[in-house]
Amino acid sequence: MARPTTSLELLRSVTLSGLVQEEILRRIRTGEFEAGAKLNEMDLAEHLKISRSPVREAFRALEEAGLVVLEKNRGVYIREISDAETAELYEVRAGLDEMAGRRLASKITEAQLQELHAMLDQLEASSIHGELNNYFTLNIAFHDRLVELSGNATMLQFYRQVVNRMHLLRRRGFSIAGSSQASHNEHRAILAALASRDPEAVALAMRQHVQAGFQRAISAHAAEEAALAAGVPAGKTTPSTLADDPH
Repeated sequence: MARPTTSLELLRSVTLSGLVQEEILRRIRTGEFEAGAKLNEMDLAEHLKISRSPVREAFRALEEAGLVVLEKNRGVYIREISDAETAELYEVRAGLDEMAGRRLASKITEAQLQELHAMLDQLEASSIHGELNNYFTLNIAFHDRLVELSGNATMLQFYRQVVNRMHLLRRRGFSIAGSSQASHNEHRAILAALASRDPEAVALAMRQHVQAGFQRAISAHAAEEAALAAGVPAGKTTPSTLADDPH
């Protein structure tokens, strides 16, 4: 007969499961795990020096979050996002950003504006120096902070769930001049609108930024498909940059 699970053991299991989820998310963000990649339960357990049970729990939680798929007799895979779901994610993201911008406009402080300006300075510097992983980390943090400052915890939770799924969209490099600058200009337009304290102007700037990111995603995907059709090996294509995509 199995020994009853104590409250302490249950808490430890939940905590370890969360650790595994964060590790998998980290690897997705950095590009180590790409869409379609198979996850190895034993490797993750050994890397984190834990048993395999919390890893399995993490897999189930990530499946519920729409980040992995569990295929019977085959294993666990990072989900691949279809074109239709990509469009849906951008649409939801645009709506959430618009709502956050409208809320934030009337309450943002000068100190918070300066904080956001400093974040953009770091973001643009990382782009100039070609620090791709750092760029994406800073970019995610900037947009997350905008929504966080809006003061709606429930909206922030939904926003993070959407963004986590958007991590599954494959990132492209900075290959066409002007795309990253367009993204920077859109970021600055958001802050300019926030400085005006005009809710509609901020909402519009944030929605347009997401919509422009979607158009960059479409252009990048089309360029990559054309290159592959022309016989260019995978990984050797030079599509339009997603400097602010998928975030």
